Amino acid sequence: MHLTPSMQNFILHWGDMGTKWGVNRSVAQIHALLHISPKPMTADEICETLSLARSNVSTALKELQGWDLVQSSRNLGDRRDHFHSVRDMFDLVTVVVEGRRKREYLPTLNALYDVANDARDDNTPAEVQARITETLTTMQQFDDWYSDVSRIPRGVQKTLLTLGAKIVRFLPKSG
Repeated sequence: MHLTPSMQNFILHWGDMGTKWGVNRSVAQIHALLHISPKPMTADEICETLSLARSNVSTALKELQGWDLVQSSRNLGDRRDHFHSVRDMFDLVTVVVEGRRKREYLPTLNALYDVANDARDDNTPAEVQARITETLTTMQQFDDWYSDVSRIPRGVQKTLLTLGAKIVRFLPKSG
C-alpha cells in the first residue's frame, strides 16, 4: 500500500496520540493504517507498509483484537488472516468508550463504593467521608447518564450529538 504524505501524517499523529492514550505507538499506528485502509490487510502488508517487525505487528494485532478495535477475516484459497478496523466511526467510538469504561471507570467506581463503606467504619474524618461520597455520587451520576444514553437508538444519539451545545439555549439561565 502506497502512503501519501497525508496518510503518513494521519498514521504518525494517531501513533503520537496513542502514547497519550496509554497505547504503544506502533499499536496505534497499525490501528490508524487499518482504519484508513480501503481494504483489509495481511500482517505482512502491514509490516511492509509501516516498516515494522513481524513480531511487533503480530503482538499489536492481538492487542487490537482484544480491544475489539480490529477483526480478522479470511479469503477463499488464502490461508492468511486479513485485518480491518471497525469501519463505522460511531461503532469505533462506542467500542473505545465502552472498553475504557470497563477497564478504567467501573473498577474506580467499584473501589469508591468499597472505600466509602470502609470510611464509615474506620473513623475517617467526616469531611473526608463527605469528599469520598461526593466523588462516588458524581461518578455514579455520569455512569448512569452514559448507561441511559447508550440504550437510546443510534439515530436519536446522532441527533443529540448534532444538537450539541445548542440545547443549552432551552435550559434555564443560571444566576
